Amino acid sequence: MNRSALPIRVDRSSPVPLYFQAAQHLEQMIESGELPMGTRLDNEADLAGQLGLSKPTMRRAIEYLVGRGLLVRRRGIGTQVVHVKVTREIELTSLYDDLAKTGRNPSTTVVSFGTEPASDSLAATLGIPARAPVYVFERLRYADAEPLALMRNHVPEHLMRLSAADLETQGLYNLFRANGISMRIAKQAIGARAATAAEGRALGERKGAPLLVMERSAYDEQGRAVELGHHVYRASRYSFDLTLTGW
Repeated sequence: MNRSALPIRVDRSSPVPLYFQAAQHLEQMIESGELPMGTRLDNEADLAGQLGLSKPTMRRAIEYLVGRGLLVRRRGIGTQVVHVKVTREIELTSLYDDLAKTGRNPSTTVVSFGTEPASDSLAATLGIPARAPVYVFERLRYADAEPLALMRNHVPEHLMRLSAADLETQGLYNLFRANGISMRIAKQAIGARAATAAEGRALGERKGAPLLVMERSAYDEQGRAVELGHHVYRASRYSFDLTLTGW
């Protein structure tokens, strides 16, 4: 698809590198749908000419987006848009709800499901007696049939009845709401690390690929801890979006 009129301008007076400016503009066009999945970009020489950049600078911009999983290079086809990254605002919502809201067709495979007695540390986090029974389950979450996140959760058993079948068809927060549990606040930590071999196989990534990591303790309107979640996300397909305000 010819994109001879890409509406991209770079600021040569800016301290931001030119390749990064070009890459950011292209990423915004991909995420907005202006460059939809399947779009074939012009070759690097033509793109460089359109933007008034050198070919090495344009190549570096394309390589940056290939590394983020937004573009792919294919022999005989060229450079093509392959994915729109899932961007999630830092709110007290579930991944299932966010994907459904944005039309990304969430689906779930329950990897494991059972109950176990809470360890001392888990009991302290959830505010329940030590050895009290908790559900523990691991799910693989898909967006548009592509693996996106591997999620391990603990939920106190006394809160509600859960089954693997429920978790295959509904998001956890949907099940909370159906049982009269209203989420009020959460404590959340976000980090990053390399994928293990098992995580890479589950998520369609290589061992050592970058993952985003989130740990969340969520509480209902009564102040009860209702879940502890340890989730990992493909960094090439997922990001968190924060809005900061001054005062």
